Amino acid sequence: MATITELKCAVRETLEARGVLSQLKARIRAEVFSVLDDQSQPRPPLAHENLLINELIREYLEFNQYRYTASVLTAESGQPDVPLDRDFLANELKVAEDARSKSVPLLYGLVSHFLSNSGDNGGKVFLRSTSLPAGASVGNTVPSPDA
Repeated sequence: MATITELKCAVRETLEARGVLSQLKARIRAEVFSVLDDQSQPRPPLAHENLLINELIREYLEFNQYRYTASVLTAESGQPDVPLDRDFLANELKVAEDARSKSVPLLYGLVSHFLSNSGDNGGKVFLRSTSLPAGASVGNTVPSPDA
């Protein structure tokens, strides 16, 4: 007769082989986070840039079936529960798409664009240094591109 330890090992191996164990762990983490999340404290307003960035990440996570990670992102960031319209997101980012590019998250297209374009600066994109407005924290506010 199998011991408890052998039974635990067999169950663990079976869950790993089926690809269920990592999903269960992620689900437990998401549920624990949900319980611990303090809803009584209002979240700071979500900056427009953060809204767009979070939406790019959420689209990527959901495409790759990281649903529990996406649910934690949504809860923790204050991102609206309903995803932004993809056409709106592409328009805000000034991205033109064809039918083929619409089959994958926008983030894939953006990364592909930067990996394939060498540009005039030896393949580098120049990023400007910016400073946060007074009283803002890195976690919730990003200055406008005009700053």
